[in-house]
Amino acid sequence: MLPYDSKCLTREYKSEKALTQKLCRTGISPRLFGLLVLGFAIAFCGQLAEAQKRLFDDQDKYSRADRLRGSVTPERQWWDLKHYDLSVEVFPKTKSLKGSNLISFTAIKPGQRMQIDLQFPLKITSVKQGETDLKFERGGKGERNVYWVTFDKKIAAGTESSVRVFYEGVPLEAKRPPWSGGVSWRKDDKGAPFIVTTCQGIGASVWWPCKDHGYDEPDNGMAIRITVPQPLVAVSNGRLKDSVHNEQAKTSTYHWEVVNPINSYCVNMNIGNYVSFSETFEGEGGDLDVEYWVLDHQRETAKKHFKEVPRTLKAFEHWFGKYPFYEDSYKLVVVPYLGMEHQSSIAYGNGFQNGYLGSDLSGTGVGMKFDFIIVHESGHEWFGNNISMKDSADMWIHESFTNYSENLFVEYHFSKEEAEDYVIGCRKLVRNDRPIVGAYNVNQEGSGDMYYKGGNMIHTIRHVINDDKKWRSILRGMNEKFWHRAVDSAEIEAYLNEESGIDLSKLFDQYLRATKIPKLNYQVKGDTLEYQFADVVEEFSIPIKVSIDGEEVWLKPTTEKQTLKRPREIESFEVDRNFYIVSVSVGAQPARAEQENAEKQKSDKPDQKRKTVPSGGSF
Repeated sequence: MLPYDSKCLTREYKSEKALTQKLCRTGISPRLFGLLVLGFAIAFCGQLAEAQKRLFDDQDKYSRADRLRGSVTPERQWWDLKHYDLSVEVFPKTKSLKGSNLISFTAIKPGQRMQIDLQFPLKITSVKQGETDLKFERGGKGERNVYWVTFDKKIAAGTESSVRVFYEGVPLEAKRPPWSGGVSWRKDDKGAPFIVTTCQGIGASVWWPCKDHGYDEPDNGMAIRITVPQPLVAVSNGRLKDSVHNEQAKTSTYHWEVVNPINSYCVNMNIGNYVSFSETFEGEGGDLDVEYWVLDHQRETAKKHFKEVPRTLKAFEHWFGKYPFYEDSYKLVVVPYLGMEHQSSIAYGNGFQNGYLGSDLSGTGVGMKFDFIIVHESGHEWFGNNISMKDSADMWIHESFTNYSENLFVEYHFSKEEAEDYVIGCRKLVRNDRPIVGAYNVNQEGSGDMYYKGGNMIHTIRHVINDDKKWRSILRGMNEKFWHRAVDSAEIEAYLNEESGIDLSKLFDQYLRATKIPKLNYQVKGDTLEYQFADVVEEFSIPIKVSIDGEEVWLKPTTEKQTLKRPREIESFEVDRNFYIVSVSVGAQPARAEQENAEKQKSDKPDQKRKTVPSGGSF
């Protein structure tokens, strides 16, 4: 008997033995099954695998842990988070943490069982409500990153209360921060400890106990107290209220205070031989305290390079409105990884240079005009920290708008043409691998195309609106309407529809929920242009600007063929590059275009390696 393809047929089962047991329960002997496989394996193995995949994907794709992390469970839903008071001591020698978190909340409906998130291998050692010890247990299989806390009696709706959660252990170590989360136990280039946290995606509960879901932020902010061995300094979010030095224990405790709501993944801990310097930015909200925390030997270099910060704040207040966290100040903190948008505590690791680690992502040269990390991560203070996603599936709200903020920085300080060059140049980085919007309620982000494709979607929306004054008003109004709020994609889409006065619903479906870039098929027949959209969602239609014989013309293509008759034979046709679509000639080209293409092909050597940048659609 030939063996069956265990990879093909045991997809559902943990072992071949388990599959055999399953077959026996259904009355089919393993020998008979083997004969069937022998006769039909070649013809049906692929189909069977695909059928199994369709049958079991929905239930197997996301784990119980994914659903507990990503959904608003009943044990989360009944209480509204008000404030955190986090205290944590850091032990570099053992790479361990020990601390507590006082979680203040209001019951919005009766509840007795509470979900607290803390990721293995960290563990909760006790939970108290006042002086009362509460019962708690770690979740079982698939739930070990969750603790269930049970109150002695049901808490009535409207009750204000708090629990203090004590915890300790060795946290997960970040392998490739910031893309993989956890604690990084590094050394600086002088050999001193350099310890930081990163937790976007994996969640803040990788290093401290909390309500680890984006839909609920602490309305009244949080206190963060970090105890470290002397002479190390601990830097976190908000303002430094005080520091206490215990000479006997040879430790220092740094007390930071955040008064605004803050999403949990933006809470950070940075420990090293830090020194600081500061300046005042005169902004739309008055005087903004700006602080820079760097390693001692970096001070002079940082003072020169960080002049980019006030320029960034100036540009973004122009486009988006006042900086959202004047009460908590603005900080730029040097870290041993590339960077992250920690609220009021922007992490910086770009090596005091322009570009993205010294390179231009757009390939146009424009990206070398600014420090990517300072500009991009600061943009997140408006999109990500002020306006925050409720569910990770909608992370495009953070990343697409912030990607586009780079373009707006360039426009404010340099030129509109260079800004367009930059955002359009980044189209070469789009993969179109999967939708930008992820799966809801399972802590699942969508495609990384949320950056460059999302930024170009927003750029396209701007040009569909075709009114820059109105566009700026829409961006500023968005930050006012959703000030310090967690939102979902539907709310942002509805806002843009309403404020633009244009139904953009199908545009959002196309760029966020499908993978293909809209294709404009066109054909020139003498004095007539035929055109229609392809590779689009049902009923997709947006107005686009084109040039016909040098004259600006607006079209509104649909999936139905349309015609435009001109007063004379059409010699040239080009789609405005600012619209993120692909134009394809499906017939004879205008005479001038044929000549231009012939000249281009003649000048391009076959072995010449060219950097090609997808355009809005010209030929």
